[in-house]
Amino acid sequence: MTPDDSGAAKPAGETRSTLDIMRIMEALPHRYPFLLVDRVVDLIPNESCTGIKNVSINEGVFQGHFPRHPVMPGVMIIESMAQTAGVLVVETLGPDARGKLVYFMTIDNAKFRKPVVPGDQMHVHVRKERQRGNIWKFSGAAKVDGIVVAEATYAAMILDS
Repeated sequence: MTPDDSGAAKPAGETRSTLDIMRIMEALPHRYPFLLVDRVVDLIPNESCTGIKNVSINEGVFQGHFPRHPVMPGVMIIESMAQTAGVLVVETLGPDARGKLVYFMTIDNAKFRKPVVPGDQMHVHVRKERQRGNIWKFSGAAKVDGIVVAEATYAAMILDS
């Protein structure tokens, strides 16, 4: 075991990466207002990563959901999980992922535990469960201040664009 940047032990040979917004925009086709990942940390190709979403009152969705009690829609939390998984797929496949898109196939066991509101920083933890051909299955959990606010398992298909 060797220490990572935080001083925690990690298995020898394991690579953890951090991706800034420019790298995320190279990996995903999404753009404002639907790009829901601001940074990726602790990316271990073919295994897991964590996406960070800074939730801001300036996001258009809060004009209507709900004006006097802004709450991030659950479907957008799930989409943030999917986009984080998309980055994991692209970073795992490397150059082979150029020109490919990651499409949702299923969402299972979605649970919403606590509202996400402007000012929150959501950490989206994604783990690859399995892969068969171009079908990938993931488990995801979104946390704010270390508390799980949402979780789901989901599958995606990787296709040429």
